[in-house]
Amino acid sequence: MKIIVAPDKFKGSMSAAEAADLIEEGIKSVIPDALIYKSPLSDGGEGLVESLATKPGGTKKTIPVTGPLGKPVKAGLGLIDGGKTGVIEMAAASGLALVPEKNRDPCRTTTYGTGELILAALDRGCEKLIIGIGGSATNDGGAGMARALGVRFLDREGQPLDEGGGALQHLEKIDISRLDPRLEKVEVLVACDVDNPLTGPRGASHVYGPQKGASAAMVKELDRALVNYARVIKKDLELEVGDVPGAGAAGGLGAGLITFLGAELLSGINLVLDALKIEDYLPGCSLLITGEGKLDTQSAYGKAPVGIARKAKAHQIPAVALSGQLEGNLEIFHREGITACFAIASGPLTLEESIQKGPDLLKIKTAELIRIWTAARSVE
Repeated sequence: MKIIVAPDKFKGSMSAAEAADLIEEGIKSVIPDALIYKSPLSDGGEGLVESLATKPGGTKKTIPVTGPLGKPVKAGLGLIDGGKTGVIEMAAASGLALVPEKNRDPCRTTTYGTGELILAALDRGCEKLIIGIGGSATNDGGAGMARALGVRFLDREGQPLDEGGGALQHLEKIDISRLDPRLEKVEVLVACDVDNPLTGPRGASHVYGPQKGASAAMVKELDRALVNYARVIKKDLELEVGDVPGAGAAGGLGAGLITFLGAELLSGINLVLDALKIEDYLPGCSLLITGEGKLDTQSAYGKAPVGIARKAKAHQIPAVALSGQLEGNLEIFHREGITACFAIASGPLTLEESIQKGPDLLKIKTAELIRIWTAARSVE
């Protein structure tokens, strides 16, 4: 009997890999001889390196880089496909979790460390990059990232700009003459599940700036800065990026990756599933178990459980989702290929209790699910 275990993280409680291990334990407690294929998932945000680089043949390197506030941090770089593909989480180098709430200021935060991760991948001979851009602390349009790769951003006096999104309002010239030439031969795929443009009411600054610490006045300043950024990109590089869907992702990092790396923005979960070669493991599978911390209507739009369930549906494999919390109309998930959804809690719990008890609850719920499933199969 073959069962695929492919959960995303249960945020604050379990990583995707930890959740997969616990689900496996729950299955084995009922069916000791079950053949289990574990594949922890990420939709391109936190956990991307863990999802891809912990598979056989993958490795993870710890790289010292510049954090979003200019202080040193350590970030993971994944290497897969025999070292030919580098896997990068921008959040590990330039993420919101790296900035204490009292210090959040998207006028100053930078993606420079993300550029340093890209450099580290190039130095190791990578021919392809997979970059997840969720969870950013930045609003600099990827200028910091590009600066680390050799691009110069100059004001009207020809002086280099300061780091951060606010400085882009003074941008007058972009010099790419020193851009790392190795990038010309590298394929760059970006896990991006938003379609926000760079500027305007749906742009990076207005939609995501406040959660990064921007006041109403700062939002307007940052949007003007990105409008100017797009103007200079068009003037100096003859590229239109302002209205490209996804250009506003990660504080405009989407635009920077398109402009300076020729990146392609793709659905995060589909990119991950393709990299994992999940289609190779689905034939002959009897059941798929997925899950994440919270399943709600947002989960139906590009999140990991629905993405993997769609693949299972195409192979007529029943898929079950386990979640810390269920919200919304479950029929949405059923239409997408999730046969049934279950909350793992055994009764009313606070968020703190759910996080603390989550591992035990997940293992127990998995075992009960397998008991029901095996009983149902016995009367078919």
